[in-house]
Amino acid sequence: VQFYDYLEIQCHENNMYLYRSERVPSVEALKEINKRIAALGDEYGKPVAATCDVHFMNPDDKIYREILMAGEGFKDASQQAPLYFRTTEEMLSEFSYLPPDKAREVVITNTRAIADMCENILPVPDGSFPPIIPGSDEDLRSIVYGRLRSIYGDEPPEPVVARAERELTSIIKHGFSSLYIVAQRLVNKSLECGYLVGSRGSIGSSLAATMSAITEVNPLAPHYYCLKCRYSEFGSPEAERLSKTLPGLSGYDMPDKECPVCGTPLKKEGHDIMFETFLGFDCDKEPDIDLNFSGEYQAYAHAHAEEIFGKSYVFKAGTIGTLADKTSFGFVQNYLNERGLVKRNAEKNRLVAGLTGVKRTTGQHPGGLIVVPDGNDIHQFCPIQRPANDQDADVVTTHFDYHSALEGRLMKLDILGHDVPTVIKLLQDFTGVDPLTIDMGDAGVMELFTSPERLGVTEADIGCKTGTLGIPEFGTAFVRQMLQDTKPRTFTELVKISGLSHGTDVWRGNADELIKGGVPFSQIITTRDDILRYLMSMGVEKKASFYIMEKVRKGRGLSPEDEQLMKEAEVPDWYIASCKRVGYLFPKGHAVAYVMMSVRIGWYKIHYPEAFYAASFSVKTEDFNYETMCKGPAAAKREQARLLALGKEATAKDKDTLTLLELVLEMYARKIKFLAVDLYKSHVSRFIPAEGGIQPPLMTFAGLGGAAAQSIDDARAEGEFISIQDFKERTKLSKPVLEMFVRNGLLTGMQETNQLSLFF
Repeated sequence: VQFYDYLEIQCHENNMYLYRSERVPSVEALKEINKRIAALGDEYGKPVAATCDVHFMNPDDKIYREILMAGEGFKDASQQAPLYFRTTEEMLSEFSYLPPDKAREVVITNTRAIADMCENILPVPDGSFPPIIPGSDEDLRSIVYGRLRSIYGDEPPEPVVARAERELTSIIKHGFSSLYIVAQRLVNKSLECGYLVGSRGSIGSSLAATMSAITEVNPLAPHYYCLKCRYSEFGSPEAERLSKTLPGLSGYDMPDKECPVCGTPLKKEGHDIMFETFLGFDCDKEPDIDLNFSGEYQAYAHAHAEEIFGKSYVFKAGTIGTLADKTSFGFVQNYLNERGLVKRNAEKNRLVAGLTGVKRTTGQHPGGLIVVPDGNDIHQFCPIQRPANDQDADVVTTHFDYHSALEGRLMKLDILGHDVPTVIKLLQDFTGVDPLTIDMGDAGVMELFTSPERLGVTEADIGCKTGTLGIPEFGTAFVRQMLQDTKPRTFTELVKISGLSHGTDVWRGNADELIKGGVPFSQIITTRDDILRYLMSMGVEKKASFYIMEKVRKGRGLSPEDEQLMKEAEVPDWYIASCKRVGYLFPKGHAVAYVMMSVRIGWYKIHYPEAFYAASFSVKTEDFNYETMCKGPAAAKREQARLLALGKEATAKDKDTLTLLELVLEMYARKIKFLAVDLYKSHVSRFIPAEGGIQPPLMTFAGLGGAAAQSIDDARAEGEFISIQDFKERTKLSKPVLEMFVRNGLLTGMQETNQLSLFF
């Protein structure tokens, strides 16, 4: 007793498990234990507090805990203690077996006294704690102006300098230069290793990020520049003319033009994106730089971050795993089935709603790293743990979810793994063509978004009205339908479609209906930046335009004051109504970055088809099945028909396979075939363009995982197999896999055993 600051007693019903397990003889014995604890408090001068060990708010809420515990396998789930939040009167009633004065003391007096003993503390320090990189302010300025001068000349045009200075002043003033420098180093290292990096979010709104090579997206107004003599031209007549019919014009859509100084073909750039959409109206919002690294390179990027800051200062961002709708439904349905209960759908939905969002486990962010500044300890900000309480895991994460407690205090780097940079790297390796040299306004590529004819096939051949199968962001059935409805012809329009496809309540029931009603596609809301630019063009003051954009992009609608302001500026009613329907709007910088990658891949699809399919399939190897996909179009069509016949019974994996089969059948329609898997020539996991077609990897065989395929690769490196017995002993493959190899002819020509026969 002397060890404790105070003693606690709970409602006797909370301890009924002691009675059920026969550890106490009766319910009265539980009350006697509480009386004894109260007496010990008096004897040793320790306050005694009565609590109810609250696990849920209301008595009826116990059903949710019962379902959860049943789902987790607790045998006594149906014997729930009444762990609800009791009122003062209910607590006094629970402890009525104590003398009245003592009951009031433990329920009211002592609980308040103990609460008053607790000092007011901040669990997480207040303020921002960015890592300090010595000289980052000067380095960032030097990097930005160095690249500006290499593109726009020793004296860059005034609009360029004004934008750069405004950004750099804000970034340095608010202590964000370290984050830019870190991102610059990470991207530069990836580029040195041959992997392009895709930017996410609104980082493409920052010219400083562009000039630091953090993003490819140039946010300046559409313009021309000359690589040879560094001439540049902003506000050209061509841009002015096109902007009237294509609001939000991308420089890639301007007509080709020669340099008036040296006659060299001019480069076209600029996507007209305002800096405020990245750092806020006052440019003081903490930057959120999200980067898509190749999945093959991601681990190296994480390791490089640890090199920059020191391993003891970099931690994986922890996440809280909660029950999703489908999981909650499964818990409820299993609970009812096991007990033979039948409930109406309304009651099932109520129970599901009560479970959804409940914490279930912890995990780690797929690419988030938390950086603690040098000289500080992570425990000053939060505890650390191993995800899902797995003590054998070699990953250490923050205990707190970043957005719940650490945002605005510690730097978070989003180093995400993505397939597209891997595909781009493979395409460059296969073809020798630098993806950075591809024309973003290539007319042939633009045709893919409205017709497959550029591929040498028809809709009847491939069952698709576009040529975008396998092109990231534009290959799904949803986006293909959007392409059919909008018929884009320009890069600018593709950016709009990317915004629409990633937004919430932006296309269906909103933009699609407006287009059907006669509103031009060029005028509809597609990204958050559209609202800011449009309202300013209509005469709404910049600050008001910005805050209207912020509310709409987050799905918060419009206030009466916002509507009045827009009406006074003669904003059309349909535009106001569209703003009110929006649930979430995508940033234009993110959309531009996605489209740039998609156009590049589309270019390879036209000009290097074997390389395109080999690269596209290489990031989906685990979804391949050699016997249903690689043995000709007839086999692939049979598998497609089988999966389509499943209808609503199709699993998520079945649907992914159907998407892959579409691309496989398109490849066959283009007269490209798969070669047979070769025991010595096939790669472990990659498809390789080869003479006569595409060489599938070993892992395309169902049941042959990465480890087994690697064992074959290791064994064949030691020399040729002399028999099936030799192959089996050196690879340690299972009998079913061996039988599959025999069935597909991989072991044809090998004798059964190592013994040589002397007689025929």
